[in-house]
Amino acid sequence: MLDRSDPRAAMASYGSAEGRPGATEFAPPDYVAFYDTEPQETAPGARTWYARAQNFIVAYSEVSPGAELSRRGQVDEYALLLRDPATSVEVTTADGTSQVDGYTVSFVPPGDSTIRVTGEGRLVRLFTTRSEDLAARCSNAASYASPHPNVAPLEPWPDPPGGFRLRTYSLDVPPDPSRFGKIFRCTSIMVNYIDPRDGPRDTTKLSPHSHDDFEQVSLVLEGEFVHHIRFPWTSDMSKWIEDDHHRIGAPSITVIPPPSIHTSQAMDPGANQLIDLFSPPRWDFSEKEGWVLNADDYPMPAPTGVGR
Repeated sequence: MLDRSDPRAAMASYGSAEGRPGATEFAPPDYVAFYDTEPQETAPGARTWYARAQNFIVAYSEVSPGAELSRRGQVDEYALLLRDPATSVEVTTADGTSQVDGYTVSFVPPGDSTIRVTGEGRLVRLFTTRSEDLAARCSNAASYASPHPNVAPLEPWPDPPGGFRLRTYSLDVPPDPSRFGKIFRCTSIMVNYIDPRDGPRDTTKLSPHSHDDFEQVSLVLEGEFVHHIRFPWTSDMSKWIEDDHHRIGAPSITVIPPPSIHTSQAMDPGANQLIDLFSPPRWDFSEKEGWVLNADDYPMPAPTGVGR
């Protein structure tokens, strides 16, 4: 149940699970603390950590000017998040080279592309697991040796009108209490950019809820969080998973599986920031008028019930 002040509280997808078919198999959550591990890839001016969920990959990079991150024959779009205003890049695609400033989210078209760093900092790229070479590099690849139960398959949404090209959106969007975060989507990925919050979260206003058929990846970029995760009980006690209350810092990801009940609690006395990531895009967020800030560029598919 969500606090009434939470803009998600009126959404049917956050309501009671009564009437829904119950899951009988579960996958545990996955935690990857980039700060506790060596990067999976090191190149001049760039150190990159890879971790994954079932449908997509998070590539977190610490970069210096002159570093280049390239993809050749990329099978589908990928996302580029520049959280820090001072981190800037040049992105080269088949259409030419564009300067991309910090504090933006971009969607890079399929095919060949190169990101050349012009301003030091960190950047995050999000790929679908159709990029099999990157999926193999993920530190938690073994967690997905077999597909996880209850996760709907990745079905790309319609191509953008006018075709694929580099599209960049500023994160400098005024807060709106009727909207949850700053949400952007492409054909296969949704980014919900949540602004940093100061101090620990009010424990009387947590937001325990569940998702039927998609994973949520929470990317911590600043501070510390405790992810509280609880699974349903079934008649088969051997399938039960203990409640989890895992504390994790920045940078890290937590993969929250369906249909677990979950909420995240900011802990640091200073700034705390996590960003929620999904693949494919979420129907429930997309159906809320005005929530997806680039909805005109990426149309929704016809309703089918899958991934909703």
